[in-house]
Amino acid sequence: MFRRTTLETPQAIRRSAMDLLARREHSRSELSRKLRQRGAPSGLADVELDKLEEDGLLSDERFCEAYVHARSQRGYGPVRLREELRQRGVADYLIDAILGDAAYDWNELAGRTFEKRFPEGRATDMNERSKQLRFMQYRGFAGFPDD
Repeated sequence: MFRRTTLETPQAIRRSAMDLLARREHSRSELSRKLRQRGAPSGLADVELDKLEEDGLLSDERFCEAYVHARSQRGYGPVRLREELRQRGVADYLIDAILGDAAYDWNELAGRTFEKRFPEGRATDMNERSKQLRFMQYRGFAGFPDD
């Protein structure tokens, strides 16, 4: 059960932030929100987050790379990933840089995602084709993969 503790000292704030970062990468915005939820004053939390960034322990770029890699492996496309990263407080220039990386072939990923969900291929019936298109858009792709 989660105990509600108040983070009143810089050491307690840093310890709590390190505990969260030990589990997974976080964006600065996410970590700030979680620390405030745990009772850390915004001013003290910002100072400790600055220190974590200086020490190389907190990085929005590293978070963005890890997030895109993990979610793309699960079949999510650039449109959805862009929105999810924005919601997590990542700067647009970082999102653009990571999603634009040549390491990601979004069309190939769209093809694999489509094939996994619809092994029978594209539907000829308009209702079924609409369902397929909605699925692809939900997953974050602009439409059907190129053939």
